[in-house]
Amino acid sequence: MDNLAQIFKALSDTNRLAIFQTIREGFECCTVLPDGSLERSGNTVSEIAAQFDLSLSTVSHHLKELRTAGLIVCERRGQRVYCRPDDGVLAKIEGFLQRKGGSNDHPHEIHEERR
Repeated sequence: MDNLAQIFKALSDTNRLAIFQTIREGFECCTVLPDGSLERSGNTVSEIAAQFDLSLSTVSHHLKELRTAGLIVCERRGQRVYCRPDDGVLAKIEGFLQRKGGSNDHPHEIHEERR
């Protein structure tokens, strides 16, 4: 449950949610390789930043938060960094949202934050 809380906390920021959606949408398109096959490569950090009225350092900070929450995977190829959604985490979120009450695989307690 803590991991899910971290995921939802990361997505609670409007800019991060928009960046995550951009990464998801960008990953759906493909690059045609020289052999004719298709590769889903994702967006580069600079491509993501160009779509927002935010500084590159701010976008990088948001990407770090999304990576820390496990929502995206970033991979360096040469001088470029490509970001893509983590399919395993997407499946975990979908499973959580589709689960009905009465399941014994998670606690139903509310944990208060200590100050």
